[in-house]
Amino acid sequence: MSGPLLLLDGASLWFRAFHGVPDSIKAADGRSVNATRGFTDMVASLITRHSPSRLAVCLDLDWRPKFRVDAIPTYKTHRLAPQGAATNTEEVPDLLTPQVGMIMDLLEAAGIATAGAEGLEADDVLGTLATQEKSDDVVVVSGDRDLLQLAGDGDVSVRVLYVGRGLAKAELFGPAEVAAKYGVPLDNAGDAYADLATLRGDASDGLPGVAGIGEKTASMLMLRFGSLAGLRAAVADPDSDMAQGVRAKIVAASDYLDAAGPVVRTVRDADVTFSRSDVLPSEPVDPERLDRLAEEFNAASPVSRLIAAMSKR
Repeated sequence: MSGPLLLLDGASLWFRAFHGVPDSIKAADGRSVNATRGFTDMVASLITRHSPSRLAVCLDLDWRPKFRVDAIPTYKTHRLAPQGAATNTEEVPDLLTPQVGMIMDLLEAAGIATAGAEGLEADDVLGTLATQEKSDDVVVVSGDRDLLQLAGDGDVSVRVLYVGRGLAKAELFGPAEVAAKYGVPLDNAGDAYADLATLRGDASDGLPGVAGIGEKTASMLMLRFGSLAGLRAAVADPDSDMAQGVRAKIVAASDYLDAAGPVVRTVRDADVTFSRSDVLPSEPVDPERLDRLAEEFNAASPVSRLIAAMSKR
């Protein structure tokens, strides 16, 4: 097989499956299985579309790492469960939580690898695996725009399939697409996107951004100065011809900008652990168990599509 390495942002996809498939779909014992069925169908569709030789579903072993919270205390605070601040517990729909275990069981029986890094988010696993890959082109699949920072052409090409509007409307981003859509320099589009996101902020992650700097202004600054480091150097240079209003906003946000780098950027050197080899088998490793689970979870049709997708690469 000569297909790409396909890296899936697990939680991002099963949250979308949960909200995209009616929760009236039940197993025989009454358990909701909408996310389980929807996620399995997503994986089957992605395998059919990209014909990967290797695949890993990347997991959040810590959805809100301490080093990010220490840097930006508002990081993901709006996603904390009620009274969850002390335990760092994410608010997850009650009907979704048990389905994560179902999904893990299906992946294990199918022979599809999961990957995680202690104390880190799936973003960091994706960032590490995409950055360190040397042999196969990479496709990262996520509904998180922050991962556009990974798009690049190095030893291998890294493309980001953004599924924020659903798989049917997914957009494939390389450096050219990131540069064109977000107005950042082409020669460092991924890094410049991360810098743009730092300036703009991101309400979905609790990142305040620089007050008074929206996406259009952030784009203009990236195109002019090339990077956040270049922008801050110009701000510090009294002889630069920077508009005083912009200079004042960047100066006022100095503490935030000092802290935000490791929050916005993915870790690229995580100690990633796999559940099994990421080589995607052409048939399930435990077909009898997979058949039992498919019946138990009322997921015979999506599991059949998954098996067919694996066999037809």
